[in-house]
Amino acid sequence: MRKIAIYGKGGIGKSTTCANIAAALAERGLKVMQIGCDPKADSTYALRHGEVLPTVLDSFRNKGNAFDLEEVVRIGYAGVVCVEAGGPVPGVGCAGRGIITALEKIEAKGVYDEYEPDLIIYDVLGDVVCGGFSMPMRDGYADEVYIMTSGENMAIYAAANIAMAIDNFKGRDYATLGGLILNKRDVRNEDAKVAELAEDLNTQIVGVIPRDEIVTDAEEKKMTVLEAYPDSDQADVYRRLASVILGD
Repeated sequence: MRKIAIYGKGGIGKSTTCANIAAALAERGLKVMQIGCDPKADSTYALRHGEVLPTVLDSFRNKGNAFDLEEVVRIGYAGVVCVEAGGPVPGVGCAGRGIITALEKIEAKGVYDEYEPDLIIYDVLGDVVCGGFSMPMRDGYADEVYIMTSGENMAIYAAANIAMAIDNFKGRDYATLGGLILNKRDVRNEDAKVAELAEDLNTQIVGVIPRDEIVTDAEEKKMTVLEAYPDSDQADVYRRLASVILGD
């Protein structure tokens, strides 16, 4: 079972990218599980055609440990197994701690044994890499972390902080940095700025996602690009990124 986590600043396009990578891997016959680790709980939205999915934390708050896996799991497009961790009640509790609780609860319920994924994708908010949000990169949850960024200053700043967190775990058999994913916003000197970041972090850019309105069009249809526009150049971009992550 391969386990990866994709981190990045909020709004950088992680969820869209995760869902399209998951769809691309599922197209190849892999059993993929995507776990949204963001309080917004919208990571798997396009895979589920917008269907409401109760979050793990909401189900736990309502039923305690008596909730069933079937309540918090949906099978999405191409058979992708969808889970949303959720977040605390607004104004109460810690989102990072909520991630820890959610992952512990579904693991205790045997979610990995029940659905037997070949590959797990954790979609993680990376604006603040506190102990909770860093959980997928430690304790054996993820093997590799990919950081998504654009050439915007705040995205680069967040990416550097995430890389620092990974480096702090070095030598403890935790997740390693697999590389950067450039989700282009077409800002000035974007390619050069992200290339410089990769050099500073001693890593590589594993994929470049061009800015394309087709992504927004697919989201409006409540679909991934691979489902809505399977023959598009943009769909092939996600397929190539999935291949790189697999090591093809």
